[in-house]
Amino acid sequence: MPSLKDIRRRITSVKKTQQITRAMRMVAAAKLRRAQEAIESARPYANRMRDTLVEVAASQGSEHPLLAVRESVRNVDYIVITSDRGLCGAFNAAVLKRSEGEIAQRQSGVDRVAIVAVGRKSSEFFARRRGGQIVARVSGIARVDIGHARDIAAAASERFLSGETDEVVLVHSEFVSTMTQRPRVVRLLPLAPEPSESPEAKAPFTIEPDAESLLRLLVPKAIEIEVFRALLDNQAGEHAARMTAMESATRNTEEMISRLTLQYNRARQAAITKELVEIVSGAEAL
Repeated sequence: MPSLKDIRRRITSVKKTQQITRAMRMVAAAKLRRAQEAIESARPYANRMRDTLVEVAASQGSEHPLLAVRESVRNVDYIVITSDRGLCGAFNAAVLKRSEGEIAQRQSGVDRVAIVAVGRKSSEFFARRRGGQIVARVSGIARVDIGHARDIAAAASERFLSGETDEVVLVHSEFVSTMTQRPRVVRLLPLAPEPSESPEAKAPFTIEPDAESLLRLLVPKAIEIEVFRALLDNQAGEHAARMTAMESATRNTEEMISRLTLQYNRARQAAITKELVEIVSGAEAL
């Protein structure tokens, strides 16, 4: 049985841990509010961009190399997005498990699979599992901006246009709510947007000056926006998962402190009872 000193030391240690988890929860909650506003603002823009691209791409005679589906897909790139830091529950594990399953499923039917690891957790995971397949690593994104998405999209487009890859797949965590984040897999290249069901999407478009000129501007921008949306989704999901994990950890520390306090009181009472018994026994012996 641990001594009173050991129990007091454990209670002090757990209280310090509780202060850390409570502070981390508050920080994550503050960051989540900004991240949630960012992704909720980006989604309507991304949807409208997709609807516009669908209408322009459907125009007669309009083509773009980033829209061309290749007959034989022999090389596939996977862009896997995770966070740089942990302490966010199963947030990163869910994305990595989904990406590993997708890669294992596709690998038997293609010549080569390449991985672009975005986030330190993704980089560390694939360095252990598939180190030779990593072609690029991106980390240190403290706060997402369009520049990060532009760099990733430009590198992916360059590999696709040069023929180094025939298909680019994006795997990331989609922010659904504070309690729910789910892995999402989307084909980034060749870009094949699907029309949405919104009434605005069915409105006719007037294309000026012509479809080809507009596609040259829209397609690269649409790829950037898709990557930007994935980064924002991942950022909001990370903060939500960390807030939930730290809230759970804080509750666990409260329960642990309660159990340790009860154990301390019982041990202290037993020690006092033992001392009283020894005093009474000594008095009787005299």
